[in-house]
Amino acid sequence: MKKKWLTLSLNTCLLCSLAASAVAGPALEGSAASVSASANGSGPLVQNPAAVNAAAALKPFPQHVSYTPGTIKPGNYTQAQMDQQVQQKYNEWKAGYLVKHPKISNQYYVFYNKENIVTEPANVVSCSEGHGYGMIITAYMAGYDANAQSYFDGLYRFYKAHPSSIDPALMAWQQAKDSSGNIVDTSGSDAATDGDMDIAYALLLADKQWGSTGGINYKSEALKVINAILKREVHAAYYHLKLGDWASDSDTKYGPGTRPSDYMLNHLKAFKSASGNAKWDQVADRTYSIINTIFASHSPNTGLMPDFVVRKSNGTYAPAPEMYLEEATDNDYSWNSSRTPWRIATDYLVSGDSRALSQLRKMNNWIQTKTGGNPAKIGSGYTLSGGVLDSSHAIAFTAPFAVSAMVDASNQQWLNKVWSDIVNSPTSDSYYFDNSIRLLSMITVSGNWWKPY
Repeated sequence: MKKKWLTLSLNTCLLCSLAASAVAGPALEGSAASVSASANGSGPLVQNPAAVNAAAALKPFPQHVSYTPGTIKPGNYTQAQMDQQVQQKYNEWKAGYLVKHPKISNQYYVFYNKENIVTEPANVVSCSEGHGYGMIITAYMAGYDANAQSYFDGLYRFYKAHPSSIDPALMAWQQAKDSSGNIVDTSGSDAATDGDMDIAYALLLADKQWGSTGGINYKSEALKVINAILKREVHAAYYHLKLGDWASDSDTKYGPGTRPSDYMLNHLKAFKSASGNAKWDQVADRTYSIINTIFASHSPNTGLMPDFVVRKSNGTYAPAPEMYLEEATDNDYSWNSSRTPWRIATDYLVSGDSRALSQLRKMNNWIQTKTGGNPAKIGSGYTLSGGVLDSSHAIAFTAPFAVSAMVDASNQQWLNKVWSDIVNSPTSDSYYFDNSIRLLSMITVSGNWWKPY
């Protein structure tokens, strides 16, 4: 089947409208914005009696992780200033996107359609991609936010209430409000790999953050998701990450497909550590091999990854053709792959695995040259050879380059500029996708992305 993924449904509209000013819109009833208890966002998002029984955060924000020797952080702000900047963007993110279920008091979801960009189907509110982001964010921000565990648990319950029809350990990829105000699965109830991977990783974070002896056994639940991902979303013979549980190995079109924005190498290491299953090493090996194959054969001068990749009949991997799954840009560095500088570089930062370091260095050198060292000139998509697809500026493309810049001290001046760009760009000028990617990137760049193994 062909699935119109939520991110590209969102970003097709973004491509048309980023040049115009975004409209933040009124606060939603039941949203963080409408029930915030303090002006600076430090108070509780909602009145939640369960919060007083939350476990103490074992790894409270900020953590100030020591990344791989030789890596860098922004040098134009102090650590305390960067922590405060992350906290501010978090306050704004949760005020805009973390929403209490209108009918089920102990569930929360990430309102990925707050800006009303997705119009079909009507009343879309949530998706597994955004849900994974929300679970990771609330796990990392615990300690700063006293209610983080309550929000995390509410997000967990929402995920459990919307299982994939193919494997109940995975999450149905999109939800909408029906005519009665209930939140139901829509556009099929199968799963997307990226959301499931982030949910599993977030549950591992929760186990280390709060322990698993309370109302939810986070470790046990994480293992259920991890095992389901391996069974349903990893190709059994080739070990590449597939597009979702709906793409069977025998599907001659989509079984060979893989999406570089799902290349969460550090997640894979965490899955191996938690499960003890050596097959995760094979998935990581295959993932790094695909990155380097694309780099060597298709983007040697830029280091860019395409939105989609396919395995050819001769066993090699190459960019997918145009309109493979979503857009004419499926073979380009577009909205899906805008996340790859963050996803790929994070593994080097926290584990020291250098197998993609050459690709990252080439990409960093290329983007600095392409923009003349001015982050404001980062475009919203490129061909793999470096041609501009859209010259408009979007934080979803800018913020991940801050993470990749961290891998080499020669990028210090560039990193300082990129950090300033993403910090100073107002949340109200961007959309769910940009604001979520920015916050996750900022948690990483500020030195607060600790690993759960």
